[in-house]
Amino acid sequence: MLLWFTWDMPRPDAALEHQRRPSVTLQTADGGPLGNQGDLYGETLRLRDMPAYVPAALLSIEDRRFRQHFGVDPIGLARALYRNFHAGDVVQGGSTLTQQLAKNIFLSPARSTRRKVQEALMALWLEHRFSKDQLLEIYLNRVYLGGGAYGVDAAARLYFGVSARRLTLPQAAILAGLPQAPSRYNPRSNPDGAMARARDVLAAMRDTGAIDEAQMARAIDEMAIPPRPSRNGGWFADWIFEDIPEAFPGSADLVIRTTLDPRWQNAVETRMAAILDGPGREMRVSQGAVIVLDAQNGAVRAMAGGRDFRRSPFNRATDARRQPGSTFKALVYLAALERGASPGDSVSDLPIAGGRWSPSNGRYRSRGSVTLEEAFAHSVNTSAVRVMQMGGGPRAVAEVASRLGIRGRFPPDGSIALGTGEVTLIDLAAAYAALVNGGRRVTPFGMARVEAERGRVLPAPRVEPAQVIAASHAEQMRQMMMAVTRYGTGRAAAVPGVTTGGKTGTTQNYHDAWFMGFAQLASGPVVIGVWLGNDNNLGMDDVGGGTLPARLFREIVEAVRGNESAR
Repeated sequence: MLLWFTWDMPRPDAALEHQRRPSVTLQTADGGPLGNQGDLYGETLRLRDMPAYVPAALLSIEDRRFRQHFGVDPIGLARALYRNFHAGDVVQGGSTLTQQLAKNIFLSPARSTRRKVQEALMALWLEHRFSKDQLLEIYLNRVYLGGGAYGVDAAARLYFGVSARRLTLPQAAILAGLPQAPSRYNPRSNPDGAMARARDVLAAMRDTGAIDEAQMARAIDEMAIPPRPSRNGGWFADWIFEDIPEAFPGSADLVIRTTLDPRWQNAVETRMAAILDGPGREMRVSQGAVIVLDAQNGAVRAMAGGRDFRRSPFNRATDARRQPGSTFKALVYLAALERGASPGDSVSDLPIAGGRWSPSNGRYRSRGSVTLEEAFAHSVNTSAVRVMQMGGGPRAVAEVASRLGIRGRFPPDGSIALGTGEVTLIDLAAAYAALVNGGRRVTPFGMARVEAERGRVLPAPRVEPAQVIAASHAEQMRQMMMAVTRYGTGRAAAVPGVTTGGKTGTTQNYHDAWFMGFAQLASGPVVIGVWLGNDNNLGMDDVGGGTLPARLFREIVEAVRGNESAR
């Protein structure tokens, strides 16, 4: 029977030399938690390196007789069988800490009599091979505690942002409650459950004499929910993870401080949700995407690739290609400025006669002649086509778009002036950044600092801004964009006391509604790109770029500006 139970057991020495996936930990710009990938391990600690209540909490809740038994605890097993029999259900386990260690390191989680016998035999070998303190250290450094974290130090850093050397008693109690069900008691996804379990741990510590009643009461009062990562920051995290294999080949553990600003991210998430759940629902808008860039260097401050990352992880900010509508006119007018035109020049706003294609001006009433600035501010389609001709035609406009970093194929006819090509939101936002920062092309990036093992700092992948258009032309476009929010189609985006500008965009039958704009804040200029629409391409109810998208832009800026004023 012994041979039958043990013939396929793993070699203990080989199993202790474990292999693991390299870990990548992402932090927000202020060092808060954002996400992680791979197997997260912290520093290997000895018992003397951590507060005494850390192992005490674990033993109190998991194995009070750890110091007395020989790997298998007949007394504990009998007690568990008695309680389970009277309860009519499995309410208490009989496995010792050593058996848990054997199961976690050597064996599969399968539940069978054969596996339980193997677990007991392996526990006996572990007790023979290691001292009690050594077993406890192996357990504390190897136990899985949820969120990809193995060991108390990794979990302490993941959930609380501190080393296990500096854990408080309430934090130690939360971690000690995790081995039973790491997912169910994860303090990020289920903070109430984690704190209830931690109170059970503290009560167990009091019962075993590890702490007294006063210490338990004080720990319960001091217990706090760990900071939670951004609810919808998964789009940004996935965008970062995609670049890591190419940027950092190999198997090193990395800690990456990103450019994501929690203030901007929170404003984007909460305001977009309010728009979509409120007026958006009534106007048949089901999806949206927002990108916030530092206009000076292209750092991504916030990214929302949709309504809910858990329901739809597809990133509409970086991967969806859609017609930009009139937001593309900024590049049409820029091409004309480079050919010698100026914002004060006159252009006709009358209908274009002849040919098979005649663009409509919608609700705009023609005046006969307007300035380029007025035509841009009021988004006059017929004037945009004429301005395109002033700028050298479709090919010249496509060249400007390519120079500013917009990738894609563009129609070789006059419809390019009305944004009938397809772009991504992030590319269009980067192009607008050049119109705000004096003509420097930026490449959006999300990694600010990359740290490998032992604090070694690696160069973060980043393309430095390059001058691609004249500063004078960029300033003219900036002034024209300010006219849009001052008296044009983007008046709903204006923020009192803040310099703003931008361009509205609406595609045929209200399939897409855009607002691309900038705001000059105390912390510097930012570009905010907003898209609203539906994944199935159904038209919305009269939602143009100057309505909900412009309003969302304004509300995001107001939320962040309020935070800046309060600081």
